[in-house]
Amino acid sequence: MKWKKLVTLGCIVVMTVSSVTACGSNTTENQTVEATEQSEENQSDSVIVQVTAVEGDQITADVGTLTTASADASGNGAPGGEAPGGDDSGNGAPGGDAPSGEAPGGDNSGNGAPGEAPSGDAPGGDAPSGEAPGGDDSGNGAPGEAPSGDAPGGQMPGGSSFEASGESITFTLTDDTAITLEYLQGSDEGTADDIAVGSVLEVVLDEDNQAVSVTVRNLNAGGGFGGSGEVTNGTSANTITEDTEVDSETYTSTGDDENALRVDGATVTLKDITIEKTAGSSSNTEDGDFYGLNAGLLVLNGATATITGATVNTSVTNGNGVFSYGEGTVVNISDSTIRTTENNSGGIQTTGGGTMNATNLDVETQGNSAAAIRSDRGGGTVNVDGGSYVTNGTGSPAIYCTADISVSDATLTANASEGVVVEGKNSVALTDCEVTGNMSNTYNGDSDENIHCIMIYQSMSGDADVGEATFSAEGGSITAKTGDMFYITNTDCEITLKDVAFTLANDVFLRVEGNSSSRGWGTEGANGGDVTLTADSQEFAGNILVDEISSLALTMKNGTSYEGAINPDGDGGTVDVTLDDDSTWTLTGDSYITSFDGDTSNITANGYHLYVNGEQVL
Repeated sequence: MKWKKLVTLGCIVVMTVSSVTACGSNTTENQTVEATEQSEENQSDSVIVQVTAVEGDQITADVGTLTTASADASGNGAPGGEAPGGDDSGNGAPGGDAPSGEAPGGDNSGNGAPGEAPSGDAPGGDAPSGEAPGGDDSGNGAPGEAPSGDAPGGQMPGGSSFEASGESITFTLTDDTAITLEYLQGSDEGTADDIAVGSVLEVVLDEDNQAVSVTVRNLNAGGGFGGSGEVTNGTSANTITEDTEVDSETYTSTGDDENALRVDGATVTLKDITIEKTAGSSSNTEDGDFYGLNAGLLVLNGATATITGATVNTSVTNGNGVFSYGEGTVVNISDSTIRTTENNSGGIQTTGGGTMNATNLDVETQGNSAAAIRSDRGGGTVNVDGGSYVTNGTGSPAIYCTADISVSDATLTANASEGVVVEGKNSVALTDCEVTGNMSNTYNGDSDENIHCIMIYQSMSGDADVGEATFSAEGGSITAKTGDMFYITNTDCEITLKDVAFTLANDVFLRVEGNSSSRGWGTEGANGGDVTLTADSQEFAGNILVDEISSLALTMKNGTSYEGAINPDGDGGTVDVTLDDDSTWTLTGDSYITSFDGDTSNITANGYHLYVNGEQVL
């Protein structure tokens, strides 16, 4: 869900004008207009190309232009939420949190976001348009050809494609060539290793045909939504379009890009049904992640589906079990069993502003990037009450959140991934849940990545709106079998904890720090975290580490007891601690903070020292 997609913005600007027909129409008429007013100097020195061969410092590429489409005014393009944008932190996430998908793990989309592992190339041939799913770790996936004809459901805003002119050039990289990687928001310095076959570049050449500068463009930089650049739901073996009640029916599918059952715009009650999606490849994993292509059961276009006693089995890529897509769509599912076995196949999936209400479900997934409770681009609302949610794949947390997700009285177990991942301006609220995370190793062998149980971050892949993330837990337990308990990077967040039983795997309770930006999570040196943590009637232990580009405001109140050290090595960012009269802090090492509001008599030094703004106070 999060491959970095490369596009060109450039010398020749191509604009798409959309005309809208009647309300609710899916017809979008695109007209292409070239802005040809450019200086002769720009035409000769700056060029948009797509790389066809790399031989040492020699780059051969097709010359072309960028075509950009916009959604029609009826909203048939963007799946709910705000258009990608970003706050000043650079955490640009598109439209309603668009995507990932699951993050870690190659961010579910494969874009390097944590949460879900990348799925790799999508089986079944070329992607319908835009980039073919896949791409190397740098995000330089080769774009596929755009399909002809009208885009179903309207084109996504900002969706772009490279159009070759029929000319090609060869140029040389030198030690003085300035190479820049463009992300959804912001950019970073790159190297020659970031230029691969399929990369789309904006190149400035000198008179000797040497590259003065190269910008590796990002497909979504202009505000696109990724995938095929269109709302692409695929087809369905069985479709219900009229209000009805169904009892004890079986729905099957073996077709490519095909749902076993689709509920389209109707109010439907489904009792004791069976869904079997046993075959059929997905042509584009991001379209499967975003729009429900190849899912077992897809509910869309404002439909309401009430499901009880269902059995849902899928064994295909993008075989999400039950999928709610789009504003106004509601899925109410209870007392049902969901099993998925392949990559990018969540248990319950919500995107594009849909709603999912789940009660007493038994969900288990086996594949990578296959969260049991999963959301992606466009977000939505998910309410879960009771049940068991188990994942076994890499990059498959029990919850991957790009939505507003509330879970109560449930068991959430990730056997090879984080327990919970929150991306961007979204929220997870847990009440009396049992959470277990077991992130077994770093994704793609990246030694710069962190091991943790709960991750809160912004991938900048375009899957989540920019803003403050929220995580709260009251009652229940959270167990980390490996790594840190909490890891926050490249985002702002608020964490509230009350009466939760924590079991740590190491000595770190909370790590707030920047990252190498190798996966596109912001710009190195400016992608830390800003955290507000409130511990209310909470016992917890473990060190708190806040690096120099991050901050923490920690409040302990109502009988909270903390045993640990804060930045014991002395280096770090701003840390403000408030300790009320009913709470205590026992030091397990020297601690360095910026400010302290409270009575130091409530701190047990335990042979260590507390430094406030460089001054020893204990």
